[in-house]
Amino acid sequence: MNSDVTRMKELIGQLNQAAMVYYQGQGEIMSNYEYDKLYDELVSLEERTGMVMNNSPTIHVGYETISELPKEPHVVPMLSLNKTKEIADLVSWLGVQPGLLSMKLDGISVILTYENGRLTKALTRGNGEIGEVITNNARTFINIPGKIAYNNTLILRGEALIRYSDFEVLNNQENVEEKYKNPRNLCSGSVRQLNNEITAKRRVHFYAYNIISAGDELSFAKKKQGMEWLREQGFEVAPYKVVTAENLEMKVAEFSEEVKQSDLPSDGLVLTFDDVAYSQTLGRTAKYPHDSIAFKWQDELAETTLRAIEWSASRTGLINPVAIFDPVELEGTTVSRASVHNVSILRELALGIGDRISVYKANMIIPQIYENLTKSGQCSIPEHCPVCQGETQLQNDNGSVVLVCPNEQCYAKKIKLLSHFVSRNAMNIDGLSEATLEKFVNEGMIHSLVDLFHLNRYEEQIVQMDGFGRKSFENLMSSLENAKDVPLANLLYSLGIKGIGLSMAKLIVGRYPYAITDMKQLTVEELVEIDGIGEVLAEAFVAYFSEPENQKLVEDLSVVLRVQYPKQSTELPLKGMTFVITGSLNHFANRQECKDKIESLGGKVAGSVSKKTSYLVNNDITSMSSKNKKAKELSVPIINEDKLCQILLDVSGEI
Repeated sequence: MNSDVTRMKELIGQLNQAAMVYYQGQGEIMSNYEYDKLYDELVSLEERTGMVMNNSPTIHVGYETISELPKEPHVVPMLSLNKTKEIADLVSWLGVQPGLLSMKLDGISVILTYENGRLTKALTRGNGEIGEVITNNARTFINIPGKIAYNNTLILRGEALIRYSDFEVLNNQENVEEKYKNPRNLCSGSVRQLNNEITAKRRVHFYAYNIISAGDELSFAKKKQGMEWLREQGFEVAPYKVVTAENLEMKVAEFSEEVKQSDLPSDGLVLTFDDVAYSQTLGRTAKYPHDSIAFKWQDELAETTLRAIEWSASRTGLINPVAIFDPVELEGTTVSRASVHNVSILRELALGIGDRISVYKANMIIPQIYENLTKSGQCSIPEHCPVCQGETQLQNDNGSVVLVCPNEQCYAKKIKLLSHFVSRNAMNIDGLSEATLEKFVNEGMIHSLVDLFHLNRYEEQIVQMDGFGRKSFENLMSSLENAKDVPLANLLYSLGIKGIGLSMAKLIVGRYPYAITDMKQLTVEELVEIDGIGEVLAEAFVAYFSEPENQKLVEDLSVVLRVQYPKQSTELPLKGMTFVITGSLNHFANRQECKDKIESLGGKVAGSVSKKTSYLVNNDITSMSSKNKKAKELSVPIINEDKLCQILLDVSGEI
């Protein structure tokens, strides 16, 4: 019994850690196959011992999220679903009842509330009892109606997701953070942003799959009728088919083919009873409703030969093993590599070069190793980091052995800095997503920011990389060449000095338009003389330029860049004036463009209204927003964009 209890505690720790990482959108630390295997082992032990620990994932839904977003309880618990991989189980479960078989979408569960026809609240599932409030973010979802014809209270549940096509574009065009490795994780991070501008850029879609509650006058005998009613209100619904026990196997087969071609990420199917009254008689457990069940795909397996283990360093210091094997066909595509996740899994699989292994695509999407048929166990653990060549260390991370690089100066840990450096408001280098930057770092092409401008040395190597070709390489070289003509403020901002945003950088170079290599001469006292620069920011600035490593970096950059210095003007017509911009803009492409124009004329753009605010710019002057209310309290003039343009025209002769 004691050994069973010990093993149960080990399993609970591993499963809860994996769930926490997954539900917070941080990636995955074990494969779906391994999670399911450990989960089933835990269930078996709980049944055998008759014991269930309070923190067991078998009695909890989801995972408590950790964020700055406000939390609210759900009107009814948002439960998970029991699951099976056997069609026979589905047939037996459905019995004589008609059912709805729908695509189980792989995003993040969201609950929307409409009142008087308008969206008033959106919550994530959270831990099933309490969710995060993401209302402002939900209003940016691409395909939800802003207003519906139904004026009573409507609460519905669905899946927020990022389609494969949009994910591909984002991966190629945006500097997507390393933790977002697939559409599901990117979506989870996107809908939980504090700034809904980021959510809007990620093109999140919402697909409804059931009505939780509505007014007494809205009643449906069949769930299919409710789905069709939602469609009539303007919602897109999860793809579904009406099924019976007789045609269920055929409908599952149809879905298995459709999923392969679908633009919607999916990790299985959901079967539910169509009869609403019957469903309501079935009740639920603490974790699962009795009126629905999830079906997970039987994984297609293929045998192949392991050819290498590639060790990939990341910004967190983890060095993760990736299996490279002879290409095989799985679910209609050719695969030749799969993540092994960590050293524990590498050892558990007893991998060795030349071993015969079987591989599969978890949920028909993510390549994983299913089994090692040879088990030679001959793979060695590298003693040196593949990026910086520093000595590696093995560490215990929540029961799993991981390989890490302890060197804080390892450039694999500076992917974030590289991503910031190439971003639009910094050096504005197109074609360098974080995934691409990570590849270049892992291949040893980048050890410093200045190395970006010497990537032409690796032409043949780059054109052979996945996702690249001759044309992509030429486009990248063109973008790098164009980026060499950089305004001094943008260059200063691109260095990633703590607290120095683009606005601060413009203030500094406006007062001290020194060569970037001479910025080290500035003192804290000189910097705090600039309106808006405090002592903390000034100290961070001086500390950065006092570091010999940073001094060498700016010297190297000054050799390859053509820095543009600000025009000095004795008369800045908006000097001393402060503007606050809120709401959407029509004349300017975006808020940043409007801000740049005001600052170029000596004005300051602040984020909140205060006594020092000269104008609040809002195209909706009658809005009851907090900024409008504050402006009225302080007698700050509220002007629309047309009036702002007139002011700019009057003081500068142009807009």
